[in-house]
Amino acid sequence: MKNKIIAATLTTIMILNGLDVVTDIGLGVPVWHIVEESFIVLISAIGAVYLIIDIHKSTKKLEHLAETLSDSQLHLKNITEKMKTARKQYSEVIHQQFEDWSLTSGEQQVGMLLLKGLSFKEMAVVRETKEKTIRQQASTIYGKAGLEGRHEFSAWFLEDFLS
Repeated sequence: MKNKIIAATLTTIMILNGLDVVTDIGLGVPVWHIVEESFIVLISAIGAVYLIIDIHKSTKKLEHLAETLSDSQLHLKNITEKMKTARKQYSEVIHQQFEDWSLTSGEQQVGMLLLKGLSFKEMAVVRETKEKTIRQQASTIYGKAGLEGRHEFSAWFLEDFLS
């Protein structure tokens, strides 16, 4: 906006001084004065043209950036949809594994909370039970899965993604 105001101001100066030069020539004003004002007209014109070109380039650049942003947002939306689908499929695989291990509904809930990284205390609050109950359920999960503990349990579900 600032550049547009400056360009308009320079254009106005150029036009007014240009008219003054034409008037001065008709009145027979000394040549040095006409040259001086002609120089002002020339400098004003150069400045205005430079700013107009710069404004045009900036506008084109902004339009290109807006288009790129729009394309990126569309691409991100597609990725997000793919991620939602992948998360759903992975969740189904986890639940199927829980079924294969014959985990009860409560154990499955604890298993998901273990995978999400909650502490036993946090799980007890979420499930509205005692921390000791959560610890017992976690031990039962590890036993049914044939795993040593929490880290091995989480790794069992993640190791295929890391290879």
